[in-house]
Amino acid sequence: MDALKLLPPSPQSSVPLVSSSVSCGFLSPAEDYHEGTLNLHEHLITRPSSTFFVRAQGDSMIGAGIFSGDLLIIDKSIEAKHGHIVVAIVNGEFMLKRFHKRNNEIWLHPENPKYSPMLMTMEMDFQVWGVAIHCIHKLLPSL
Repeated sequence: MDALKLLPPSPQSSVPLVSSSVSCGFLSPAEDYHEGTLNLHEHLITRPSSTFFVRAQGDSMIGAGIFSGDLLIIDKSIEAKHGHIVVAIVNGEFMLKRFHKRNNEIWLHPENPKYSPMLMTMEMDFQVWGVAIHCIHKLLPSL
């Protein structure tokens, strides 16, 4: 992610919520009614003042289900822990990687075997900018 485009969340209207879940395995009977409405802003964002949207760019996180063009919800108030997916700034460049901390070493791991993990050293200008809490991607490419 060379250029980080910050998109602050803004509350929008609610959308209908179907009361039954949809089966990803065996068929289940369809139900023809709505439970109510769902406001995605309320469901996905718990700390609006520290939350931003960014778009993923590239293929280094495809193993985590994050694809180029996906919309990520980033919370800057969460402390990065081992295994979190983070937006980090390394030597002035933004990147999205999995955060690994072990034996006082910090590594940024891609989720694509084409790329190598990066060890953060004292010589590097490094900071975790925020933690990814949700990823939204399209299932149909042209919508």
